[in-house]
Amino acid sequence: MDQLLSFSAAFWLLAGLGVLITGISKSGFAGGVGVISVPLMSLYIGPVQAAAIMLPLLILMDFFSVRAWWHSKRIDLLKIMVPGAIVGILIGYWLFGYLNDAILRLLLGVLSIGFALWGLLKGSRLGRSGSSMIGYIASTLAGFTSFIAHAGGPPMNFYLLPMKLPREQFLGTAVVFLAIVNFVKLFAYGALGQINTDNLLVGLVLAPIALVGIRLGLIIHKKLDDQLFYRIILFMLLIIGVKLIADGLL
Repeated sequence: MDQLLSFSAAFWLLAGLGVLITGISKSGFAGGVGVISVPLMSLYIGPVQAAAIMLPLLILMDFFSVRAWWHSKRIDLLKIMVPGAIVGILIGYWLFGYLNDAILRLLLGVLSIGFALWGLLKGSRLGRSGSSMIGYIASTLAGFTSFIAHAGGPPMNFYLLPMKLPREQFLGTAVVFLAIVNFVKLFAYGALGQINTDNLLVGLVLAPIALVGIRLGLIIHKKLDDQLFYRIILFMLLIIGVKLIADGLL
């Protein structure tokens, strides 16, 4: 309880906003901008704690998202993507001891700006449709960035978007891939002692917002223009990235 009372109102506002956006993104937009939750929380707490708070919430969101999109997944693509992601998670696990909060804020800021610029400049067109090697490399990067900041969506999209899959197949494959990645990360985070009572308690308070986000995503994914939604969040991510780099340097 003391942990809950120690956070400012600003933290709860930003954390709630990040969780809501992540829920909408995961169920309606394949998690493409769910990366924003950890950077938002990291404005007030350490990136490691922010990521640890979010992981159980992401797994809760995955449960409902996978139920909605399970039958639309592409098994052939997942067979390429999942092994690479596991390698990326292992790399993140091995490097964890060398990353303090300042370094993580710098890394998170660079990733945030990079992903924002990539999305705004249509970087997905650089991918080569159907290339297994691109899929493995992108998925390895997705596993690593997902371990660091739950930011696996942009590298995943680099591989999937150029294929121009039907919307349902894209969503199904992306949702199932990210759910598998988050489940594997749970063991790595647990081994590092990041899944503890304090972080779980904060996540429990935010859980209702996650469920609202999931419901909203399922409702609006066919009504709201994808590009408008992405651009708003990507601009936010760009600004947050600059702030995180400044904090890391100071």
